[in-house]
Amino acid sequence: MRTNLTVRDGYDRWAGVYDHESNPLVALEGPRVRALIVDVGGISALDLGCGTGRHAIWLASAGARVTAVDFSEGMLGQARGKAGAQRVEFIVHDLHEPLPFDAGTFDLVVSGLVLEHIRELAPFFCEARRVLKAGGRAVVSNMHPAMFLRGTQARFTDPASGELVQPGSVCHSIGSMILSAERAGFELADVGEFDADAALAAQAPRAEKYIGWPMLVVVSLVASGL
Repeated sequence: MRTNLTVRDGYDRWAGVYDHESNPLVALEGPRVRALIVDVGGISALDLGCGTGRHAIWLASAGARVTAVDFSEGMLGQARGKAGAQRVEFIVHDLHEPLPFDAGTFDLVVSGLVLEHIRELAPFFCEARRVLKAGGRAVVSNMHPAMFLRGTQARFTDPASGELVQPGSVCHSIGSMILSAERAGFELADVGEFDADAALAAQAPRAEKYIGWPMLVVVSLVASGL
């Protein structure tokens, strides 16, 4: 049985199992994002759509002052219960609304696997640019649009009911991501597309059917002077 929910309700239900289901996209994404983030000691960082806190807590452990936002109380509950979470300020916030921060507050913005749940990219990137200092960096990852050609989107099986739950996804092209970011005042530093391989499948067996298929896109951006 397949159940379609709002994104918030879906992630509230997903929260309890999210970190325990060997999600191949999460396994692929983490090292690629971290490879683009260096020398974070003492900087101010914002995690947009932090989920269960995988990026936020890592950034804090590396010495950054971290604020992390998400609209799912269930996901934030999981994040707050993790070791190192006390170093992060977690805030409930819907990314479809303006961010509750002053302009030029942060040195770094990170957003991991969130864009497929954002209806319009332009406001998202405009807000990310607004809260960054000139010269600040943003690293944004998303499920590769090629995954939609395989009928894949964010989803999980609820262990209590056996339902396949889909929180709702929007397919954004890589071009629309880059154009939205540039129009918001970012300069493109790097864009990477990443396939599944045998090593990923060994770590997360669900990746086996995607070997050689693009699963992930990661964009590195620099906030230009406005």
